[in-house]
Amino acid sequence: MNDIAKHYDTLIDENNDPVYDPKPLRDYMNKWDGPQFIDKMNLDKSKSILEIGVGTGRLALKTAPLCLQFTGIDISPKTILKAKKNMQNFNNITLLCCDFLNTDLNETYDVIYSSLTFMHIKEKETAILKISNLLNYNGIFALSIDKNQEKYIDIGTSKIKVFPDNPAEIKKLIELTNLTIIEQYETDFAHIFITLKKSQ
Repeated sequence: MNDIAKHYDTLIDENNDPVYDPKPLRDYMNKWDGPQFIDKMNLDKSKSILEIGVGTGRLALKTAPLCLQFTGIDISPKTILKAKKNMQNFNNITLLCCDFLNTDLNETYDVIYSSLTFMHIKEKETAILKISNLLNYNGIFALSIDKNQEKYIDIGTSKIKVFPDNPAEIKKLIELTNLTIIEQYETDFAHIFITLKKSQ
């Protein structure tokens, strides 16, 4: 995980912040997690959200205004500092610099989502089970996974190993939990899973 944190810290050092991308780049990123992805979460002002891999707040700036309480986590210290600056005008935000799998989150959430982050997680079954346990009954987990199956991200200045997501494997792992897939669809660059934790 240290390599991942260093990779994203380096991007911040190089002044990369997707929050300030020009419209063509924002439209490009929407091919993973655009308005449809956010709409599927059924957000409202009564709900609490957890974003795994909040980055600098690219998606959080869209989802936080729609909910009661927003929590975002990311492993990169410099990325979290940038997110705090980008979201300083919100009063319903908690941002944590931590490793999701190795952090105790002492609350549960109505909506959990993650986009372009699962490729950094080797223990995918552990992650999905933890998400299921953190989700309130009738809560939604929305996941966007990259179609790219390359085992490294290489941006020229840095290169890190990733763990590509296989949609069939992700579907199987979800079905091993008490989450139910209510919708599965594709975008240009991603496979999207919308799941529900049904009440007992």
